[in-house]
Amino acid sequence: MLLSSKSEASKPEPDQPRRLNPNRIRDHLANERTYLSWMRSGIALMGFGVLIVRMRIVHPPLAAQPPGNGWKLGLAFSIVGLLSVLLSTQHYFVVRDDIEEDTYEPPDRWVIISSLAVVLLGMGVIYYIFSFPSTLAGTAIIE
Repeated sequence: MLLSSKSEASKPEPDQPRRLNPNRIRDHLANERTYLSWMRSGIALMGFGVLIVRMRIVHPPLAAQPPGNGWKLGLAFSIVGLLSVLLSTQHYFVVRDDIEEDTYEPPDRWVIISSLAVVLLGMGVIYYIFSFPSTLAGTAIIE
């Protein structure tokens, strides 16, 4: 009987306001900082995509060459950058709601997915750089 009265006493009454997490403001600011860092990363990935596509201007070919596959790698960087911007925006609002409800649990899958995406893009860059004709590497003209 003593236990039941304690459990009933610890429950807030419906007309009492719910107590907010004292760290709520700090958590929201941390969520915004994380969101902005994901935005910077997405913009940087899109910038790398443009840079990879435009790399032919830095290394002008000695003879006419077909466009090659660099545009595919640049497009992949741009798509991953755009997806990171979109997914980070969605994640920001989910975390914001979870902070308000005091139910936030950090998701591991987004860390794994984003890490795999960056690893795959990095492997693509390494492949692209080493498949670039070595005869053109020595003739780089930067004006």
